[in-house]
Amino acid sequence: MIISAVRTILLYLIIIVTVRLMGKRQISELQTSELVVTLLMSDIASIPMQNSEQSMLSGIIPIIILMFCEIFISLLMLKKTSIRKLICGNPVIVINNGTIDQKAMKELRISTEDLFEELRQKDIFRIEEVAYAIVETNGKMSILKKNGYDTVTANQLGVQSKDNGLQTVVISDGEIAYSSLEFCGLSKKWLDGILKMEKTRLKDIFIMTANKGRQYKIIRKEGV
Repeated sequence: MIISAVRTILLYLIIIVTVRLMGKRQISELQTSELVVTLLMSDIASIPMQNSEQSMLSGIIPIIILMFCEIFISLLMLKKTSIRKLICGNPVIVINNGTIDQKAMKELRISTEDLFEELRQKDIFRIEEVAYAIVETNGKMSILKKNGYDTVTANQLGVQSKDNGLQTVVISDGEIAYSSLEFCGLSKKWLDGILKMEKTRLKDIFIMTANKGRQYKIIRKEGV
């Protein structure tokens, strides 16, 4: 039992390392080659996990080979557009200048329900608002609204707006994220001053966000 647990932990750590080495995109948006490698790695790792008589190397070596294959293919796709198109395919326009391309939808096997679900997830509830809808190579759909349906921006209104930078989490469940503080150009002294002004303790904060403009928002833990 102990041996099986140790083998499982080792393989788990090895897969985490290999996924990190292949790139952060592995965690979020998987292309075709990345999905294949991820599935193969999970199957290969399960063999020595389940069978303690199986050598650990029989799982580790194929995983490492797959990692290098994926890195090589990724670099090759960066250099050669034709190889990228061969492996990942091309983006497909399913709504072109306000007109639904029914042929493209059939080729992608996208139903009308799937299309409208994607639109609703983009906060679009009327098809006439859409100028272009493109299915990307990772399966996600990109939407461009028609003129007149876009949200009005400050630039369009002729209003000057101040850019205070990205809002980041500086406190998470009572723990200070020092890297986020540094990113926003803020200090621990500033944070202590805010907590004192808000009359709250660090351990009582669920989430606190801040930006470079020193704007912040505090969400306290429930029951505090």
